[in-house]
Amino acid sequence: MTIMRLVLNLIWLILCGWWMAILYILAGIVCFILIITIPFGIASFRIASYVIWPFGRSIEWRRDAGVASVIGNVIWIVLIGWWLAIGHLTNGIALCLTIIGIPLGLADFKMIPISLVPLGVRIVRSGELYPGYRRAAY
Repeated sequence: MTIMRLVLNLIWLILCGWWMAILYILAGIVCFILIITIPFGIASFRIASYVIWPFGRSIEWRRDAGVASVIGNVIWIVLIGWWLAIGHLTNGIALCLTIIGIPLGLADFKMIPISLVPLGVRIVRSGELYPGYRRAAY
């Protein structure tokens, strides 16, 4: 399973990950320059780290995020979140048109929630998402 994740992550990195991560990093830099949007810049860097190596990682919703993250998410959705979600959706559909691209398209679909609402979530290894989950020792 680990070798498969590595292979998928490398294929993802070559085909999609590097340019998506660069775009998220550039957006984060712009957010840091504008000072008031620093939380969006932090979220953008977090998404960039997820976009560059997505297989074997998932997002977890933080229940203790608070009202500020809800307000920030509403602003994010209105300004750029829905554009990002549409971009991931169309890219995922395009990737799913080929047999080799189906797992990559599914990974792109997995990024839609964090690109739509980035505040109040954290990125975890897939095994940490479910505390009772134990990986078989092969």
